[in-house]
Amino acid sequence: MATRTRRAAAAAAVLWGLASLTAGCGIRATSVPVDVGPAPSRVSCDIPAQQGSPQGFRGTVELVCGSQLVGVERVVPIAEKKPTKDPALLAAEALLEALEREPSQEERDAGFTSAVPEGLTVAPTRPGDPAGTIRLSKKPEDLLPVALAQVVCTLAGNETVSAGPGPVVLGGPDADPPRAWECTDAVRSRPESVPTLGELVRPVPSPVPSPTPTTG
Repeated sequence: MATRTRRAAAAAAVLWGLASLTAGCGIRATSVPVDVGPAPSRVSCDIPAQQGSPQGFRGTVELVCGSQLVGVERVVPIAEKKPTKDPALLAAEALLEALEREPSQEERDAGFTSAVPEGLTVAPTRPGDPAGTIRLSKKPEDLLPVALAQVVCTLAGNETVSAGPGPVVLGGPDADPPRAWECTDAVRSRPESVPTLGELVRPVPSPVPSPTPTTG
């Protein structure tokens, strides 16, 4: 009888040891959140380029996709050229209209959106504005940061508006001096954090006429 008792106790000890080892190999529950990285993106942020047409020019429009700015090539319709309007301002106006337009079904399926409000247009420049100034119908700093980033990067990335790489000089419809805004990698990756104020650009003073010499 004692022998049977000892065997049963030994078997129970072996089973308890195996159970302990098995539990040690499992995944323990924890109340501490574990960072497993961002969820995989379900949008492609990629669409085929549009075909050109005589009624427009090929331009890059900066749309929002995956919380970033992504350039989309579009054929941008442009109004008939007016003799009194600068071609660069006509192109800027056309690009603003392209930004305001709701993305196509193909663009929406790829994850693209736009924060630029409807009705944003190009306003007349003012005397003393630096060359290349583009004034908007709304103060740039009054736009949503994402919308402002879209406008700045779109205008900066198109040779029809910008003379080359560098800041874009934007102003509002009032007499406030325009400001220089730059499209950087940081702005493109985090458009919601674009600075609310760009670098101030002083108006160009009018030349002072030289005094007329007097003869005596």
